[in-house]
Amino acid sequence: MKLIVLICLVAAVAAAPPSRVNYDNNNVQILSYENDNIGLNRYKYGFSQSDGTKQEQQGEFRSDGVYVVKGFYSWVGPNGYLYTVKYISDENGYQPEMEEAPGYDSGLIATALG
Repeated sequence: MKLIVLICLVAAVAAAPPSRVNYDNNNVQILSYENDNIGLNRYKYGFSQSDGTKQEQQGEFRSDGVYVVKGFYSWVGPNGYLYTVKYISDENGYQPEMEEAPGYDSGLIATALG
């Protein structure tokens, strides 16, 4: 009976998902990187990392002479929540909006990023 309980306990520990909060900063990998800056009044760049950090940004001159930058950046906080800041910067200044999403799943994001 003790052997069955021990086997069940080992199986439960082995099946537990990895920690989402304490990433080893030395093992973070870049999953994607894009940088498109051809010098014609606009640019676009972005990247994503295996720890859930992601950023995308694009900027361009509008016909009225205003330079507009739009984008977002996100990261996983110490509490395991995914935080995302979406922003636009234009003639009205920098306008950020923050979102917080509990239950971040690193495997799901890595799978979605391909």
